[in-house]
Amino acid sequence: MAALRRDLDRYEGALREQGFARIAGVDEAGRGALAGPLVAAAVILPEGFDREGIDDSKILTRLQREAAYERIVAHAVAFAVRRIEPAVIDARGLHRSNIALLRRCVKALDVEPDYVLTDGFPVPRMPCVSLGIKKGDAVTTSVAAAGIVAKVTRDALMRRLHRHYKDFGFDHNKGYGTSEHWEVLDRLGPTPIHRLSFAGVGQTSLPGFGRGEVVRA
Repeated sequence: MAALRRDLDRYEGALREQGFARIAGVDEAGRGALAGPLVAAAVILPEGFDREGIDDSKILTRLQREAAYERIVAHAVAFAVRRIEPAVIDARGLHRSNIALLRRCVKALDVEPDYVLTDGFPVPRMPCVSLGIKKGDAVTTSVAAAGIVAKVTRDALMRRLHRHYKDFGFDHNKGYGTSEHWEVLDRLGPTPIHRLSFAGVGQTSLPGFGRGEVVRA
């Protein structure tokens, strides 16, 4: 475990040696989902933060993520969470929406970062210097922490939305394209929180919900 923590600290450690004290990680959750918002978080962790239990959110259990989330938000120098609704994703496109959302999260931080680490791809027009890191949520603590905050927040939103659209199983599939989700989508048609621009979603038959007012989680 100690070796894993050293690996996760590698980027932050190198940046602090260069004089960058406030390092923000930023990541999103829900990029590949068929329904529900895209949620992103930015997190600045203090130097010396206990990295135990911080890892790629996708390999943690729900209980592990939620425990890590509580520690992150309790001890972070600053954190911010923002979201974009499906209708905006449909209008602007997923990648453009994703980029704008990550940038919004960084700008929303109460403390201005000296450096930003992002997962995967670079984000243009950040308010400070930044670096996109391949599999960033698996190799840097700051990005992993942001991914955990984003996923825990989004999962809670999807569980609340499940109360309004119970047939779709959003409480467990979180809007992703499971076989169960596709079967219900084919049978009932998309809800107001589905992403119609995603392949196959807007073409499902027998629309039962239409494009009425979106229920807020």
